[in-house]
Amino acid sequence: MVELDLIKTELQTFKEPLKEIEASLELDDKKKRVAELEREMEEPDFWDNAEKSQRYMKELKSAKDAIETIEGLNTQYEDIETLLEMGYEENDPSLIPDIQDEFDSFKETLEELRISTLLSGEYDRNNAILRLNAGAGGTESCDWAGMLYRMYTRWAEKKGYSVEVLDYLDGDEAGIKSVTFQIDGENAYGYLKSEKGVHRLVRISPFNAQGKRQTSFTSLDVMPEINEDLDIEIKDDDIRIDTYRSSGAGGQHINKTSSAIRITHFPSGIVVQCQNERSQLQNKEKAMQMLKAKLYLLRQEENAEKLSDIRGEVKDIAWGNQIRSYVMQPYTMVKDHRTNVEVAQVDSVMDGYIDPFINGYLKWINQAKKEN
Repeated sequence: MVELDLIKTELQTFKEPLKEIEASLELDDKKKRVAELEREMEEPDFWDNAEKSQRYMKELKSAKDAIETIEGLNTQYEDIETLLEMGYEENDPSLIPDIQDEFDSFKETLEELRISTLLSGEYDRNNAILRLNAGAGGTESCDWAGMLYRMYTRWAEKKGYSVEVLDYLDGDEAGIKSVTFQIDGENAYGYLKSEKGVHRLVRISPFNAQGKRQTSFTSLDVMPEINEDLDIEIKDDDIRIDTYRSSGAGGQHINKTSSAIRITHFPSGIVVQCQNERSQLQNKEKAMQMLKAKLYLLRQEENAEKLSDIRGEVKDIAWGNQIRSYVMQPYTMVKDHRTNVEVAQVDSVMDGYIDPFINGYLKWINQAKKEN
């Protein structure tokens, strides 16, 4: 049957890429490391050091997941070959949809694994801290920031990641003026670093009685959660620490004490805020951690500019130079202006379907690195 011939021919084109990905993951080394970690975990004093034990558990899960995924793909490849043989032997067209479904599932999993191999940055595996700031435009922009916050939380939920709000400021009438939140999960920063920049919305505003089209902007900053002590010096004279009462959805401790912390770093102009921890001291520690991470990333960007003289990436994420446009009227389309990836189903994107943009960015930036 022609349909089976087409599937078989296409399947064979994935044999070599599957081997290449398996080699890049160094499975034999991962299996040895799993054995080492499991031996260490059996030691009676293993759990005495909470930080070390958590780090080892995270590494163990990552290694096991990689092994399980690649072994599952090899099994799935063989299963599809078996199904194809059955299809030829029985000459039964009713088997074709099942074979195609299995093949589509194989391709999707392989592509996800291939994309994950592009996450080679120093902190790509870390949790991510995101901050949304509504742009000029009052209620309309605050509503747009709220929509983006929902989009990222929905994406995180679908990935099985957890979300924690660190700082929150309601809009005056609707939406959010600003929100800082942390997404915890394997490779969270590696995926979400692609989202840093200005996001533009074009729609007929529900807050405009005349029903005019309106354009709104919201900026998103993304940084990794970095727990280790970074080589970043922060002088006392270079910062101002302000305390204020917490606001927004933060639980029973909100608005009772001035425990929220805002740190302003004068040389860089960076401002970080945290209000969600249980004490002023904890909020201060978290805010300092975020400040160090932002200063570290800033230093990396400056070094990259000096080494490769590529300033385009920095310009792309500047205010007023949107990385992505979300158009709801007169047509529907979401387009990333860096990679030209487009998705017509804007409702799906707003419901967390941003993987095409993330994957497109990772391919784009990886190709740029090769060319440089």
